[in-house]
Parts: sequence; structure tokens; C-alpha cells
Amino acid sequence: MEKSGTYKNRINIYHLIEGARQARGLTVIIDVFRAFSLECCLYDMGAALIRPAGTLEEAFSWREKDPDCVLVGERKGKKCEGFDFGNSPSSIRPEDVRGKRIIHTTSAGTQGIVNAVNAEQIITGSLLNARAVAEYIIRRQPEEVSLVCMGNGGVAPAREDELCAEYIAAILKGEEIPDFSDRVKNLRYDGGEHFFNPHNQEVFPEEDFRICTEYDRFDFILKVEKDDEGFIVRPQRV
Repeated sequence: MEKSGTYKNRINIYHLIEGARQARGLTVIIDVFRAFSLECCLYDMGAALIRPAGTLEEAFSWREKDPDCVLVGERKGKKCEGFDFGNSPSSIRPEDVRGKRIIHTTSAGTQGIVNAVNAEQIITGSLLNARAVAEYIIRRQPEEVSLVCMGNGGVAPAREDELCAEYIAAILKGEEIPDFSDRVKNLRYDGGEHFFNPHNQEVFPEEDFRICTEYDRFDFILKVEKDDEGFIVRPQRV
């Protein structure tokens, strides 16, 4: 992925579900722990298609239309009752999702997608593909960019999403964050503590932290589209 200069236009940084509603222009919905890190991993595992859903009812309606689809998601971090998998990338294997349609709903990330009603275009963001997101924006040079940090449950700030937005913005401006690698590691103590709780490994495995903080692992973005049946997230290589 070759660098293509810098982004010269307006960068907005918004927060939480209300921020998603305020977002304009090319909008990046950021959820590092774990929604959009997981979606990157699902496509890397060979998933055929991901459809984000805002509600559990919408997700279950897909199961009625497509019995072979895979339901993935969480509420308050825990796997939704009746779903195939939770929101944990380390708990899903390629053979579970290869060639399958994934229906994905979460407390923060997918809520950002459905609430970004004023966005001109929506892509998702995580540390896993942050540089690809920035390069995509630089090449397109939209008039306005909105980076939306979805936080915890879409209602409370999360350090990892703020850091991801800061990183994307720095790349857009052609700047560097000198201590970025250390700050990512320090999320273990400031934002990612729950992944190291020995009593909560079933919900928040420690391996998820490692996966979600492997920044710039993927060279593709996840672009959000919409058809008559709802939202679709598709990978696009940068």
C-alpha cells in the first residue's frame, strides 16, 4: 500500500451514538474492541458477506429468510441468546464462517452504522485497518471527513477508539504519533483491562486484545452499502 500524500480538507471527530447522528461527509465509524476488528477478521477468514443489524429482531428475521446464515453479536459484551457466536474474534474459526452470510449486531459499532443518517458515505474503522482507512480517504479527498468514536455501548468514551481516531487523523495530516506503539500496548491498562480479568475470559478472552491491537494488519477497508434488505459491509482493498 503506497502512500498518496495527505488530506487537505475538514476532519471532524465525533463521539458515541449521538456523534454518529451528527456525522457528515465520508464517515468512519470506529469500534476497536471489538465490532469492526471482528468484521475485518471475518472477511479474512473467508466470510461471504456481512450484514450489520441494529436490533436482535432484525437479526433473527434474517435467520428465518436464510437458515444457513451465521448470527454473530453481543449485548453488554455477552453473546446474544440464540446467536451462533459472540463478538469475539478469537472464538470464531475460519471453518465456522467460510462462504457464509454473517448477520452482525453489537451495542456500539453496528449502532453507529444505523445512526449515521446524515453521512454521505460510511466506512468502518479499527486499529487493524486504520492506515488503509486513511489511505482510502487521502485518495478520494472528500470535502469533509467525520471520525466517530463509538465508545463503550455507544454511550461512554473508550480510550481505544479515541486513539484509533487520533492515529487516522495523524496519517491524514502526514504527521506521526511518536509513542503510538507504546500507547497501543498501554491500552491493556487503560481501556482493555477487561481482557485480562481471569474470571471473565469466556466473554472477553485475552487473545481478543492481542488481535484487536495488531494495528495496520489489513490493507482493506470495510465499506457500508445499503440495498432493499438493509445494510451490507463489503471489503475493498486499498
